[in-house]
Amino acid sequence: MRSASAAVAAFGRLDLDGVAFLLDVDGTLLDIAPQPDAVEVPPELRRTLGILAARVGGALALVSGRTIADLDRLFAPLVVPAIGSHGAEIRSGRGRIIATTEPLPERLRRVLREAEGLAAGIVIEDKRFSMALHYRKAPGAEPRLRRFIEAVRADFPGEILEVLPGKAVLEVKRPGISKGEAVRRLAGEPPFAGRRPVFVGDDITDESVFAVLPALGGIGFSVARPLPGVAGVFDTPAALRSALQNLAHRV
Repeated sequence: MRSASAAVAAFGRLDLDGVAFLLDVDGTLLDIAPQPDAVEVPPELRRTLGILAARVGGALALVSGRTIADLDRLFAPLVVPAIGSHGAEIRSGRGRIIATTEPLPERLRRVLREAEGLAAGIVIEDKRFSMALHYRKAPGAEPRLRRFIEAVRADFPGEILEVLPGKAVLEVKRPGISKGEAVRRLAGEPPFAGRRPVFVGDDITDESVFAVLPALGGIGFSVARPLPGVAGVFDTPAALRSALQNLAHRV
């Protein structure tokens, strides 16, 4: 594993004529906030991503557990290709959003929203394709949330569901949907096809992307902690933002 300084140097040597950027958002581009709607996007980051996207021929995508609509709201007026809801939504360079699965039934989502009453501080994020149960402000609530989710799954035997753990969050979604499979699909479409994918992530929810990178000839970096298959680690989201800015303005 490379040191942080060596990883930054390797990132800075990337050939912009031949790479495509795929960037996780929360905890990677942006600092983690107490709840999802409290994150802040620095104005300079929007400018940096816009410049960098132009320099790589549009081959820059946001890869997130958030919906694409939420990403567009956060990064407005910037609009780039995106993978949303952990791969349930994809917007390629052509601009059209496609869904790779059906939304969870409204009745199931309504029942899962009741988890908010389990403890003060639990925040429920309804993404239609999944339900994120955040407990960052209720750190002792994870066991209760897991029991609650299992009870809901038992009440909906006709729905095949899985639980994706993340940083102080449990996300209920359909199986077979992953960021990795969505990245594999996006990598084969213009303007990403023929370019070397460069992915940056920070959480176990990103491991599926790191797993597909070797087959795509790609390279991965993480933020704050080493993850399987990465070539280097940025200390903080701010360090990644600085590295991206340097790349965008490199002569």
